[in-house]
Amino acid sequence: MIESETLELLEWHRLCQHLATFAATKLGATAARHLKIPDSQTQSEQLLEQTKEVYQLESRLTTGLSFEGIQDIGDSLERAERSGVLAGEELLAIATTLAGARSLRRVIDNQEDLPILTELVADLRTYPELEQEIHRCIDERAQVTDRASQKLGEIRTDLRRLRSQITQKLQNILQAKSGAVQEQLITQRSDRFVIPVKAPQKDAIPGIVHDTSTSGATLYVEPNSVVPLGNQLRQIIRREQAEEETIRRVLTEQVAAVKPDLERLLAIATTLDMATARSRYSFWLGANPPRFIQREDKEIITLRNLRHPLLVWQQQHEQGQPVVPVDLLINPLIRVVTITGPNTGGKTVTLKTLGLAALMAKVGLFVPAREPVEIPWFDKVLADIGDEQSLQQSLSTFSGHIRRISRILEALGNGESGSENGEKEIPNPQSLVLLDEVGAGTDPVEGSALAIALLQYLANHAQLTIATTHFGELKALKYEDERFENASVEFDESTLSPTYRLLWGIPGRSNALTIALRLGLKPEVVEEAKIQVGEATDEVNQVIAGLEAQRRRQETKAAEAQSLLQQAERLYKEVSAKAASLEERESSLRASQEIAVQQAIAQAKGEIAQVIRRLQKGTPTAQEAQQATNALNQIGQQYQPATPAKPKAGFMPKVGDRVRIPKLGQIADVITAPDEDGELSVRFGLMKMNVKLQDVESLDGQKPEPVVKAKPAPAAVSPPPPAVPEIRTSKNTIDLRGKRVADAEYILDKAISEATGPVWIIHGYGTGKLRQGVHAFLQQHPRVNNYEPAEQADGGTGVTVAHIK
Repeated sequence: MIESETLELLEWHRLCQHLATFAATKLGATAARHLKIPDSQTQSEQLLEQTKEVYQLESRLTTGLSFEGIQDIGDSLERAERSGVLAGEELLAIATTLAGARSLRRVIDNQEDLPILTELVADLRTYPELEQEIHRCIDERAQVTDRASQKLGEIRTDLRRLRSQITQKLQNILQAKSGAVQEQLITQRSDRFVIPVKAPQKDAIPGIVHDTSTSGATLYVEPNSVVPLGNQLRQIIRREQAEEETIRRVLTEQVAAVKPDLERLLAIATTLDMATARSRYSFWLGANPPRFIQREDKEIITLRNLRHPLLVWQQQHEQGQPVVPVDLLINPLIRVVTITGPNTGGKTVTLKTLGLAALMAKVGLFVPAREPVEIPWFDKVLADIGDEQSLQQSLSTFSGHIRRISRILEALGNGESGSENGEKEIPNPQSLVLLDEVGAGTDPVEGSALAIALLQYLANHAQLTIATTHFGELKALKYEDERFENASVEFDESTLSPTYRLLWGIPGRSNALTIALRLGLKPEVVEEAKIQVGEATDEVNQVIAGLEAQRRRQETKAAEAQSLLQQAERLYKEVSAKAASLEERESSLRASQEIAVQQAIAQAKGEIAQVIRRLQKGTPTAQEAQQATNALNQIGQQYQPATPAKPKAGFMPKVGDRVRIPKLGQIADVITAPDEDGELSVRFGLMKMNVKLQDVESLDGQKPEPVVKAKPAPAAVSPPPPAVPEIRTSKNTIDLRGKRVADAEYILDKAISEATGPVWIIHGYGTGKLRQGVHAFLQQHPRVNNYEPAEQADGGTGVTVAHIK
């Protein structure tokens, strides 16, 4: 299939191997090496969300996600289902896998904002009871424990007793026949206890010879006296093995009973490991999450500073050359981009980089490009890159390209529909086609014509086609069809080497004659070649050179503008930080002042309360009321803020002064002083007029002092008797909060009829309806002289003071 050939051409398997190195489990590494490419955009978006959430999760954790204990138990589950008996190592691996999966779920459940991962592990069953049973029966060395069953415990007790007897008998023989033994050692051969006996003295210790040393000087003999005990030991060992197998069989049956859930657990663990590998590989690449765009919605393909991931790996791990990024910004109308330029200029690398970026986005990997990364979801990535010349198949370079392009067109042809002019088109083409040296390998005239026809066909049948070429005729397609665009790889003429940068909108120009001249070819030969090429070609190259120079100047200016923008942003941040600091300091000072004011108010209230309590102790006389009033005045003077100093009085115009009249924009001379109505006569030039005092000002901007009319002295009257001060008490305060207006009017009427002084009415704020009802009732009550809001200290607008006639 052409899709498989494309993956080979793009070296997709190498990228998968690199991804596998970031997997934490054997299952994840295997899945990464055989990475499956999704068939729908929904699957790709789900994989991307998994990668993003793991990326976010690992940025919060100090050590990252741990897959410790999770092993590949797939073969063990298959054997358990087929009634096989699992070994201790296999059972222990199942137990550690259950524990590892449970730990993963616990970590994810303890985090917020991870909907995809939370849903993934929601139905994960880890069977803690099965894990505990395995650990009860199998120890850390994968051996069946004595506590696994009572029968096994008894058998092993007999084994230890019998071994002790055999060892004691052999120890006695070693001491008694020390001259016949090679060394004081008890060992085993074929589950039989033996001692090393010198070959010449084998008759000294009669028994069964189970082994011989390499030199033949030592015989390993089981003395006849311990043979019956050895036979008995072997029988007990057989019983032990049978009981161990019975225990492991029971555990295996328990595993087989939950095989579907354990397979589901393996799949979830593998999915998490794959998402973690993608996240860690993306982080290592310095990649950013892509967003799938719809070109039908006029969205632009945006891939800035796009780097080839395999070249990044080569640079980091194989001391390769620095990776030169490319910028791909493709308008939604563009269907075909032709890249021209010299050989080894990076055209093929650009094709492969774009192809790998499209595949990485499809499998849920981040793309090694600067944010934002915006790319369509391509249903197929098809490529013809490289030389498919084959001696075995007698295929030339041209034939190899045509064979592969035919397979590409065949893959695109699935789902074609006819158009009105008879040409077949795909209603919604979503494929990416990459063609290297399109039309090469044959006659230039015919190859160029074939390339033009092929690209025009692909403009109708593919979402995007990127083609590299040396044919100059393909450069003109841009000016005939708006769906075509030109690009070229930059070439440094001073060093005769490519810069690997991609220039958009400018076709590449031929550098062959320039390179030949600088490499030492005779000038007359180069000049003759220019004549053969023609002046038109030379003029085109000069125009292209001018465009390249203009682009470089624009890039320089853009870089300078970017630097200025960054500097402005830095200054803005500094100013904002200083402003925030000043605001914080002002807020702190204001808070401290408010605290001091509240403390002073509280202290003043306490002193006022003392005065009120003295008045409430008996019937207040006028003298006591006057004393209380004086005390309250002293408290007010003590705690009220000082009256701000009056502004400095303005000037008063006198005859002969010069004043300014702002309304007229004139400077005049004062000829008469202001009268009691504040008018004065002025002259400017030949004109004389009367003006108001407030309409003039001094030459230095001072406003005049207003004229105050003298009031007639009031007739002498006897001073009124000292009034009883208006003091709020619990007796003249009515709380109406929570009452209806009708109930409030009844309570008010009763209180006003009994009042001998002002009444404080608490109605609160709320919706304002109760306050409006109270005010309406007070306005029409015959005993109420007037009413007003209370002082701020007494409740402000939430309290009304009614003055009684």
